[in-house]
Amino acid sequence: MSDQRVTIAFEAGIADVRLNRPDKMNALDPAMFEGIASAIAELGAMKGLRVVVLSGEGRAFCAGLDMGSMTSGGASAGKDLRDRTHGPANLFQHVGWGWRELPVPVIAAVHGIAFGGGFQIMSGADVRLVRPDTRLSIMEMKWGLVPDMAGIALWRTLVRDDVLRELTYTAREFSGEEAVRLGFATRTADDPHAEAMALARQIAARNPDAVRAAKRLYNAYANDAEALLMAESIEQAGVIRTPNQIEAVRANIEKRAPNFTDL
Repeated sequence: MSDQRVTIAFEAGIADVRLNRPDKMNALDPAMFEGIASAIAELGAMKGLRVVVLSGEGRAFCAGLDMGSMTSGGASAGKDLRDRTHGPANLFQHVGWGWRELPVPVIAAVHGIAFGGGFQIMSGADVRLVRPDTRLSIMEMKWGLVPDMAGIALWRTLVRDDVLRELTYTAREFSGEEAVRLGFATRTADDPHAEAMALARQIAARNPDAVRAAKRLYNAYANDAEALLMAESIEQAGVIRTPNQIEAVRANIEKRAPNFTDL
């Protein structure tokens, strides 16, 4: 197995991009965050690129944050989440939002699990194909956190506000089939990667200037995303590593009910 966290295979205008940490279900540790950011930068500079297909190696798309890295300080240790390191975003938001900023369409092929940060990365794609039995969740509340990888800026054009609130407040799981019904996913596919590659070939055969122009037009709807991304960071900075957030993590790890302190 390659040590490279993200792999890119490029042919006929299509970049086949894969999260490549299958032994950990592509969970997000510091190296994965940096690998995704580097892949987005490489794709942004790639000549002849027409479409990106994004998937995960192994049993899952992405299981979200690597809790082992979180308990040892995490990818955000020593960082101010309010610092804008990638345009309107910080590093953690960029791995979700950066797919939206690429000039070409991105198709996510999702299977197995897409939890928390993995769900937000999936949401950055223009089109999202999921297996019907995929397990998905806005899982941050389970760990005493808020979604802060650009999720709110991405979901607001996809799903009703009350649905987003319920799923965020509860962190409940839902299936690929329900994701389609709610609007998070475009459609289900028994083999999402094969379907995504077939769709990519269709798009790659269109006028690349017109395709890029169409993406710019759709992105124009998100022209106030900068304020939302900053608000995400401010709220997360206010709860991360506080006593109640630490208690949420400990309770989950120890498989017990949490003992929170109310304000």
